[in-house]
Amino acid sequence: MSEKSPVWHPFHQHGLGEHIPLVERAEGAALHTSDGRDVIDAISSWWVITHGHNHPHIVAAIQDQAAKLDQLIFAGWTHQPAEDLARGLTAIMPAELEYVFFSDSGSTAVEVALKMALGFWTNSGAPRDRIVVMEHSYHGDTIGAMSVGERGVFNRAYSPLLFDVETIPFPNAGQEQHTLDALEAACRTGQAAAFIVEPLVLGAGGMLMYSPETLRAMRDICSRHDVLFIADEVMTGWGRTGTLLACHQADVVPDILCLAKGLTGGSMPLAVTMASAPIYDAHYSTDRSKLFFHSSSFTANPIACAAANANLAIWREEPVRERVTTLAKNLAAGFELLAAKHPVSNVRQMGSIIAMDVEAQDAGYLADIGLKMREGFFARDILLRPLGNTIYLMPPYCISEQQLDRIFSVIDQTLSDVL
Repeated sequence: MSEKSPVWHPFHQHGLGEHIPLVERAEGAALHTSDGRDVIDAISSWWVITHGHNHPHIVAAIQDQAAKLDQLIFAGWTHQPAEDLARGLTAIMPAELEYVFFSDSGSTAVEVALKMALGFWTNSGAPRDRIVVMEHSYHGDTIGAMSVGERGVFNRAYSPLLFDVETIPFPNAGQEQHTLDALEAACRTGQAAAFIVEPLVLGAGGMLMYSPETLRAMRDICSRHDVLFIADEVMTGWGRTGTLLACHQADVVPDILCLAKGLTGGSMPLAVTMASAPIYDAHYSTDRSKLFFHSSSFTANPIACAAANANLAIWREEPVRERVTTLAKNLAAGFELLAAKHPVSNVRQMGSIIAMDVEAQDAGYLADIGLKMREGFFARDILLRPLGNTIYLMPPYCISEQQLDRIFSVIDQTLSDVL
């Protein structure tokens, strides 16, 4: 943009003077900017777009609902899009998750889950107040979500606001038992209210991946000690790991499930926290002081719910799972060629998420090479946002083989330039 904008962008250091493109429209996996560029969206616009930008069925649902009912207070009132969505979700998610609580982002879905867990124990007459988390986790940027995430540069300035948690190590290959032993010890104290985890893939932590067997073992430990198991599938849900939920690969059913991002196909902000009957029942009472004290003005917005219903219809009516399988194969083939040509390590993949670490002098989220690579990708009309020295792809499921080939070519050229 030519003149100074008053917009303060997230996770962006304006002091570096980077050019911020103005996107005017989008379709499928392509973004079209005001200066005539066609940019391939290789990360689903921060992991939200599943079926492609402006999917016609989702657009039509939004337009139709906007002409009927745009917004409604959801405390003691309801509307058909929310009712349909709740029933649609309980039909395809694990049967034990019988109740759906609406919010508006992944962070708030996590906040809701934490409050549900603490409310469960308080209302049950045996209060527990300790939350167990995994090293390198990221669950959002609100206070509760930051508290259960990795401590570091992301939240150092806000540390006085964060509550204490019990942290277990990430289950690196060959060290899984160490993680399980730490979780066992944390749960054995009798003070742990819940364990919250990103199933199979830790996103912002560096696309770190672990096995379904380890996820299953962690769930078993929580069950043995009556510790509530919260699955944060905000990023991993909606097919990203190759199955509708990452938990499905481990045959795991959480007590509480967080969903957002792909819930509306990425078109609208909407989130849900799904809970099992015991969680709901602990808040069900003739005593008004035991109600669940959480809401936002836009809880279950009708237009967003209509978009989510259209997303569910796409999953029912289109071959989404087959697209994810094909995409996963194409991603693997492309990264295999790149790894053979450049100094990279730890190539890892889970469904349509693939990542590799570029061997460089600096590493971590603020590594300079990450900024250099991002600039190189943008100069060649690719939206990729490395996590420090980690390059990852998470494209929309509709992306073409030609677009993928273009992405692989640009990664190849950019690595040749910066290394």
